[in-house]
Amino acid sequence: MATDLTAPTRTRPDVAPIQRRTLRLLFSTQIIGGIGVTIGISVGALLAARVAGTAVAGLAQSAAVVGGALLAVPVTRIMNGHGRRPGLAVAYLSGAVGAVLVVLATVTRSVPLLFLGMLLFGGGTAANLQARYAAVDLAEPARRGRQLSLIVWATTIGAVAAPNFAALADRTTSGWGLPPLAGPFAFSAAAFVLAAVVLLVLLRPDPLLTARRLAAADAPVAAAVADVTPPAEAVAAPARTTRRGAGMRAAWQVVRGRPAARLGIAAVAVGHVVMVAVMSMTPVRLGESHGDADVLRVVGIVLSLHIAGMYALSPLVGWLTDRVGRRAVVLGGVGLLLAACAVAGTAGHHTPRLSVGLALLGLGWSGTMVAGSTLLSESVPAAIRPSVQGLSDLTMGLAGAGAAALSGFVMRAAGYPVLTLLAAIAVVPLVALALRPVPVAAPDEED
Repeated sequence: MATDLTAPTRTRPDVAPIQRRTLRLLFSTQIIGGIGVTIGISVGALLAARVAGTAVAGLAQSAAVVGGALLAVPVTRIMNGHGRRPGLAVAYLSGAVGAVLVVLATVTRSVPLLFLGMLLFGGGTAANLQARYAAVDLAEPARRGRQLSLIVWATTIGAVAAPNFAALADRTTSGWGLPPLAGPFAFSAAAFVLAAVVLLVLLRPDPLLTARRLAAADAPVAAAVADVTPPAEAVAAPARTTRRGAGMRAAWQVVRGRPAARLGIAAVAVGHVVMVAVMSMTPVRLGESHGDADVLRVVGIVLSLHIAGMYALSPLVGWLTDRVGRRAVVLGGVGLLLAACAVAGTAGHHTPRLSVGLALLGLGWSGTMVAGSTLLSESVPAAIRPSVQGLSDLTMGLAGAGAAALSGFVMRAAGYPVLTLLAAIAVVPLVALALRPVPVAAPDEED
């Protein structure tokens, strides 16, 4: 039985207040978590260079990206069995432990401890990414895009505010005997712990567990309306999936059989690859045309415009996702990514034009991220949803880390214009996938 998932539906009166409270709580913790992530990352490369040397400073930053991707696996396993609340809390606490290890590595000048700390620090990123999915567990189909994008937008507040706290954190902790640049990570640990405690205490009832109970209660009603008696194995399917579907293999099997889910994962991953590949080498490109006295100021302005493109307009992107459809916004995001590659790749050393290209790059990423995440969440059953979402974040994180690593080699061998051309070519398979008809069926009705 097919259902239009974008059509307005009547909201249960007992669910609406739970959803409003969940959104307010996630919005608040997203700001706290965003500050925790950004205040550490803003000085991460400088700190790594002092502890391990400039040559491996970039690898330390990549370790946080890879850590965020890998931690999505155990975090989603916890969510599968126990709900969003403990999963998000464990992710934030992992980030807090990582931040503490980074501080200890700075004190002891231990390179292995630094890399371990940066890997675990990625838990903060994993929590911030998974929070967007918690926002749509109980959302009305016609408002899923907007409510998911609201949580994405909350990251903007933390990302913009956090760098301004880095100097204050460093001055504050200097009296504690900590080395320079260790203070921001101490503040990151405190922010992550605060976010975890708030979620553990206040995120009740758990949105994922509530959504599963509603889906289980609605299944007999839907069968009665259709005058169909579901077989016993179909009724028991959600419970079995919850117990056995906690792994990535089960998630991949579900995604393989659902074209809409495949498109959702592809949109998120490909958009992230293009964004990371171009963005990571833009400071190097700017360094070719600006002296040491100006390059940091110029890089800050250009990347600020890029971050604004990523997050500032996400509520508008979410509204369009609900109004014109998920696939249309994915294609719009692809168009913006292609435009960004064209503008940035042909900008030469014209900084204003390069800034426009990076802003378009952020907007394109926002379109593929918001629409792709919304489409993915509504295309799979509630019982397996956390694992599929974890698979998406794992794919996105590893793909982004690979793009960041390869972009440096491409930049050195062929230059920035060739890098943007290859990034544009990378979206071609996504265009082909998005243009294929995608049948949409009710995800919680097992065949």
